[in-house]
Amino acid sequence: MSETSDPTDDVDPAELTDEEWRERLSEEEYRVLRESGTEAKFSGEYVDHHPDDGEYRCRGCGTVLFEAETKYESGCGWPAFYAAEEESVTTNVDTSHGMRRTEVRCANCDSHLGHVFDDGPEPTGKRFCINSVAMEYDDE
Repeated sequence: MSETSDPTDDVDPAELTDEEWRERLSEEEYRVLRESGTEAKFSGEYVDHHPDDGEYRCRGCGTVLFEAETKYESGCGWPAFYAAEEESVTTNVDTSHGMRRTEVRCANCDSHLGHVFDDGPEPTGKRFCINSVAMEYDDE
């Protein structure tokens, strides 16, 4: 997160203006979270990050998105999880770039996180393919 952002402040992210988002986020964070961008494959901070516990939070608002125990090595080039905190994410159809995918967004601040696919491991069969820049790790 950029130095000026603080997901623990008392601001409702739904009420932030575009200018306020730009002040809270770095250029890359803004491009991914607010403009539905994607970081380059294998470039993210959390691609090879495999803690035993802790949680991954939305970089835009601090909402818990994924438990560390659900992270796995998928080889896709982005951090992958087989389960999300259900109330913390929303999904919608994304037909950009000539593909049909399921986009994953933060349910609290509507930031773009990545995409989810049906080729993950058990117990869910899901692969939440998430941009590192969209998250921050909290070891609790």
